[in-house]
Amino acid sequence: MHIKKYLLKCLHRLQKGPGYTYKELLVWYCDNTNTHGPKRIICEGPKKKAMWFVLTLLFTSLVCWQWGVFIRTYLSWEVSVSLSIGFKAMDFPAVTICNTSPFQYSKVKHLLKDLDELMEAVLERILGPELSHGNATRALNLTIWNYMPLVFINEQNPHHPVVLDLFEDNYNGSASSSPAPGRTCSAQGCKVAMRLCSHNGTTCNFRNFSSATQAVTEWYTLQATNIFAQVPKQELVAMGYPAERLILACLFGAEPCNYRNFTPIFHPDYGNCYIFNWGMREKALPSANPGAEFGLKLILDMGQEDYVPFLTSTAGARLMLHEQMSYPFIKEEGIFAMSGMETSIGVLVDRLERKGEPYSQCTMNGSDVPIRNLYSDYNTTYSIQACIRSCFQDHMIHNCSCGHYLYPLPRGEKYCNNQEFPDWAYCYSALRMSLAQRETCIDVCKESCNDTQYKMTISMAVWPSEASEDWIFHVLSQERDQSTNITLNRKGIMKLNIYFQEYNYRTIEESAANNIVWLLSNLGGQFGFWMGGSVLCLIEFGEIIIDFVWITIIRLVALAKSLRQRRAQACYDGPPPTVAELVEAHTNFGFQPDTATQGPDAGPHPHEQTPPIPGTPPPNYDSLRLQPLDVIESDNEGDAI
Repeated sequence: MHIKKYLLKCLHRLQKGPGYTYKELLVWYCDNTNTHGPKRIICEGPKKKAMWFVLTLLFTSLVCWQWGVFIRTYLSWEVSVSLSIGFKAMDFPAVTICNTSPFQYSKVKHLLKDLDELMEAVLERILGPELSHGNATRALNLTIWNYMPLVFINEQNPHHPVVLDLFEDNYNGSASSSPAPGRTCSAQGCKVAMRLCSHNGTTCNFRNFSSATQAVTEWYTLQATNIFAQVPKQELVAMGYPAERLILACLFGAEPCNYRNFTPIFHPDYGNCYIFNWGMREKALPSANPGAEFGLKLILDMGQEDYVPFLTSTAGARLMLHEQMSYPFIKEEGIFAMSGMETSIGVLVDRLERKGEPYSQCTMNGSDVPIRNLYSDYNTTYSIQACIRSCFQDHMIHNCSCGHYLYPLPRGEKYCNNQEFPDWAYCYSALRMSLAQRETCIDVCKESCNDTQYKMTISMAVWPSEASEDWIFHVLSQERDQSTNITLNRKGIMKLNIYFQEYNYRTIEESAANNIVWLLSNLGGQFGFWMGGSVLCLIEFGEIIIDFVWITIIRLVALAKSLRQRRAQACYDGPPPTVAELVEAHTNFGFQPDTATQGPDAGPHPHEQTPPIPGTPPPNYDSLRLQPLDVIESDNEGDAI
């Protein structure tokens, strides 16, 4: 009961309101606030009142403007970068080593036979008949040629360029290697381009090159991609360079190692690659000390004599340093090492720590990136390179109905080839040059919040020297091939030294440039400087706002009640009738018979009137006057109080 009474009193207190008007409220605030300025408005004369009113309004505007600037700066989520240097023993990085030639030519020659013959004929046409290998004719298989032929574009007349097909006189599947009469073109007046068509040749475009070398290299790579995309992965691995032929010697610190300490992985661009200290099978190896004597030393044989002649124009090794359990994107992030050289690589470590949301669009593990990571089958960590390539492969499958050979393939999809997808080269070229596609993938993919980068200092020297090459080649040939003859040469052999220069590592860390403490201190400083106020002044102002809203609500409720009462009184011409008046209108005071209800069997004296019988009228109380319901309820509530 006590709680009910207390709540009822609170209800009536709310209905009653603060009990003063807007003017009284403002006067009370100006007289009692701790903020400088409003007191002077009510205490001074008319002129000073106006002056202090203008000054107070001006400084209030300045405070609001400064607050807006600081709040906008805080919500921009800017970061500051700090650099710190640490010293400790570190895990040795993972080292990925690849041969620049993805396959051994002796093992893929049967797959590339028709393509190589066609390539030789193309070079003869480009070089001209005077440099061709004779005028003898031979049959060429133009089946793969017709999907993406090379053409001459004669630009001697820039307004009317002429397109000349290298084998335009042959569309029946075979051609002569001699050039068509009248269809030759000099190198000065012509450029070599690649014609890519779709929809059975109805839509074509030309991919131009500034050099014939670039044109034939790109054309051969696309044709080889079509061939290798149809070969199972196990066969491609068998056609690459095995680890026992690539890695001749290995030493990590003072511990010997061999090719069995490397994890094999197949890379579409470089064939069989081998990763040391990847951390997939065992714990990562630490480095005992900085310096060349405590790093990784390798002797490699690239086998340059068995390179694919038209597919690989670079000789040497491709290597990359990266974190454990991360996929090596060696084509984009790797470096070359030359054959016949000893390459020393000193390593420094940079660790990047980025702030997450809302300061930057980075991700911890890629779970919040809406792109399916096609490299997750390798059980590697997330990287933006993996995301961008997975995004491109998704676009390739969506637009071209097939996946590109250079990227992992989702389950249930097929790699592009000329037989099943004859328009794939046209689609791939358009997608590759699409700016919208690149921007889409860059916008969707996120950087990793934590990353480790290895800065390398590279130095080289000739190895082995002329004085020592004889015995070194003899020993290495004996160890690998069990041969007393020299089976190695300077064109393929190299030496690598990879080590930490020092144990100092740099940590580049992002932190919030403007935190909540910075925001509150600046807001309070501006308010105190311009208005002489504090947090209590803001509470006072909030109280005034609440009272102002309260008074407004009470007045609106009272206005609504008055309008409702007026509508209720509009139904009567005068004041509402009393209960006595309503009863009198329907009462027979004399208890006289109701003549209106007499039937046809009435007596013979219809005009005779019965003397009136005295009766007692009902009481007539003014307190029973009808009133609106809401007025009665409010009176009852007042009595209860």
